[in-house]
Amino acid sequence: MRYGFIGCGNMGGAVARAVCKGAGAENVLLANRTPAKAEALAAELGCSVGDNPQVARDCHFIFLGVKPQVMPGMLAQIAPVLAGRKDAFVLVTMAAGLSMARIRELAGGNYPIIRIMPNTPAAVGAGMVQYCSRDVSDADLQEFLSAMAPAGLLDAIDENLINAASCVSGCGPAWAYQFIEALADGGVAAGLPRAKAQMYAAQMLLGSARLVLESGQHPGALKDAVCSPGGSTIQGVRVLEERAFRGAVTDAVLAAYDKTREMGKG
Repeated sequence: MRYGFIGCGNMGGAVARAVCKGAGAENVLLANRTPAKAEALAAELGCSVGDNPQVARDCHFIFLGVKPQVMPGMLAQIAPVLAGRKDAFVLVTMAAGLSMARIRELAGGNYPIIRIMPNTPAAVGAGMVQYCSRDVSDADLQEFLSAMAPAGLLDAIDENLINAASCVSGCGPAWAYQFIEALADGGVAAGLPRAKAQMYAAQMLLGSARLVLESGQHPGALKDAVCSPGGSTIQGVRVLEERAFRGAVTDAVLAAYDKTREMGKG
């Protein structure tokens, strides 16, 4: 197997879905602390199921998809297996707050490593995935990027910025969903059926994001283009400014950043 996943939760599962599309499900091996979760995902995607030592022994790219607090114990379990390997392999970590140096320390060797910060929209090919690496060959990096391409947009970034990046695009979907829910609630309060209000809110956010990316214009300019003099939109903007909407979002990112840094100290 070329690609193995230890951990098939929300994030690990999202990345596994992308890799199955990019590299072929027949090349993917899944393992999870609760085997039933790996078995259900494997049945859906058409890939194989094993356990942690098997992934550590047999796979070239070993995706570490467990939570940061679980990582030390999991790596202690597979460290002897990794140490016994005679062939090359690459660790791929997606744990928030844990540096590549820390993962290597826990794994017991200076192995080639890629650190990624994906988000859950990777499951539908619309993810944002930052990555950095150490001692990974050009060939391995290119193979990895090709396998990950179905996840969405991949962007190389220095490791000292990856925590900040994860707090924008990794944590951001939760806040985007809150925003969609709140917009839908407003639509329902104004008389729309729930299903239609939710569809309108989600499609609006999708289209607005696409316009930012494809136009290259500043979000402020795009906002101004929607606000007609004396119109309804500017009144909504006024209310959001009065309620410190932008400041609250900025503070949410910084709160997540502080927590991410705290997790990295463990």
